[in-house]
Formats: sequence, structure tokens, C-alpha cells
Amino acid sequence: MTAKITAFLKFWYDFIVGDDWRIAVAVIAALALTEVVSSTSLPAWWILPAAVALLLPLSLRRAHRRRRPSGLGGPGSR
Repeated sequence: MTAKITAFLKFWYDFIVGDDWRIAVAVIAALALTEVVSSTSLPAWWILPAAVALLLPLSLRRAHRRRRPSGLGGPGSR
């Protein structure tokens, strides 16, 4: 039974955190900020789209850097 629980928890960790824990933390922070702002009179609809607009390029850039072999192509290579 504990093996099934462990596998279940590992699945959810991998699903939520995935390859980049920083993005997961930023999404949780954006959700928390949305909750805080929604309890005021200010509109909160724009926070999550703004977070996606900021985080997606950062995530793609980090993934691209990680997968590109060093010394092949890129700025400054000859």
C-alpha cells in the first residue's frame, strides 16, 4: 500500500513541478497574488495571463539552453 501512495505522490510532484521548480513556485505565487488581489476592489483577472506571458519565455529559454550541445552554433561561435 505504501508503494502505491509513494507512486501517487511522485506522479503529482512530477506533474506539478516537472522540469523546473522555479516555474512551479512562480505559478503558485501568481495564484496567491490573484487570491489576495481578488479580495480587494481591484480587478485580478490580469495577474495569471501576465504571469504566463512572463514565465513562458523564461521557461523556453532555460529549456533551450539546457538541450543545446555546447560549442555548436549560437552567438559568438565560429
